[in-house]
Amino acid sequence: MHTATDSLGNPVTLHEPGSLAALNDFVEGFIACEARAVNVLAAEQDESAIVQACCAALHMFAESADAPRNARPYLQRAQAAAGRATERERRFVAAVAAWVAGDLPRAIALHEEQARLHPRDLASLKLGQYHLFNRGDSPGMLRIALAALPAAAEVPYLHGMLAFGWEQCHLLDRAEASARHAVALCRKEPWAHHALAHVMLTQGRIAEGTDFMAGVSDTWTGLNSFMVTHNWWHQALFLLEQDRHAEVLALYDQQVWGVVKEYTQDQINAVSLLARLELAGVDVGAARWADVSGHLAQRLSDQVLPFLDLQYLYGLARAGRMAEARTLLQHIGAHAASRTEAHERTVWQQVCVPAAHGLLAHATGDWAAAVQQLGLALPQLVAVGGSHAQRDLFHQIYLDALARSGQWTPLQNLLQPQANAQPESKRLARQLRSVYAALALDGPLGTA
Repeated sequence: MHTATDSLGNPVTLHEPGSLAALNDFVEGFIACEARAVNVLAAEQDESAIVQACCAALHMFAESADAPRNARPYLQRAQAAAGRATERERRFVAAVAAWVAGDLPRAIALHEEQARLHPRDLASLKLGQYHLFNRGDSPGMLRIALAALPAAAEVPYLHGMLAFGWEQCHLLDRAEASARHAVALCRKEPWAHHALAHVMLTQGRIAEGTDFMAGVSDTWTGLNSFMVTHNWWHQALFLLEQDRHAEVLALYDQQVWGVVKEYTQDQINAVSLLARLELAGVDVGAARWADVSGHLAQRLSDQVLPFLDLQYLYGLARAGRMAEARTLLQHIGAHAASRTEAHERTVWQQVCVPAAHGLLAHATGDWAAAVQQLGLALPQLVAVGGSHAQRDLFHQIYLDALARSGQWTPLQNLLQPQANAQPESKRLARQLRSVYAALALDGPLGTA
């Protein structure tokens, strides 16, 4: 065996010395959201525990029903070689094994332990943040990143991870400070750009956010498909608040959809943006829905993350593929009924199932059922994962159902505070004018 250190200074045990460059591509590429992370697969013949565990993790990021099966051969080789690996590498192998087995509490606990004992293992830290994010645990995301700060303060990508943790905890000033520090250390830090976009959208800094994202978009090169499409998705949200619909459609066609159409995250970016455009009154055309739904139809038996399934279902229904949407709804119900771990049982049964019924009701024009079912899910929606900005789609659908069912008083109560927080939003102002007209308050209120 050959011992070396990775680019962050962590000791590694390799069977082939030449594998170090590929391993560093995974470590650096993963924390920088760059496509070169997949280069570790070029070293898959190296039976070192750490290399094989990284290959297994890459397969798991497919977020598909067959991902564990594809990851398992690599994991088995990693476990077989673990006896010759360092304690840090063995813990990473064990964390990936827990992920493959579906035991996310154990995976998270191992990543948290790794952050305490080996705070420069930022690939492990980012993977821990990923799991915590998917379980709606934003304080956990922040806590694990803070553990590494004393030992890795010079690494810009750690500050990007911190920024998103602060933002998801609603600590926006600290989020902005961390994001700007990350960008000062490295202008090409797309995760920090992403965190700052969240801050600016939340604070209603629409024009500033548009200009900021446009100003750093030249650095979005060599990124993984999620990061590049998602940052353009965020730019589309800024434009959508300004009623710049033609530009949003152009971004959808040119940047958001079509990079890796087979990938889950690219699919939900597409579903979410098309749905938001429709909620804003834009005709997106049947062809766009048909294109996306052809890929969603392959997801009926996934049930990997509830946040994903909800958007698959809505996309299928909006595309008119009702038989498949109802099949997915049945699969969600069956999966929910089979959950034994407490958190998963609560999320799938008490949040995902009613939300799924509500989304299908909205897509089929049953506004009262949409209000009733989504109303059950929304107070606990954070538990399904996703970010505030991503989950806002479900809130927008709920508000639309209130409007279409003529429930103007509760709609005013929810919509006006949003408009207060986002005075630059033409979208919200336009929606409020309709509300006040329906409430016979369309004088000074309706034109404000």
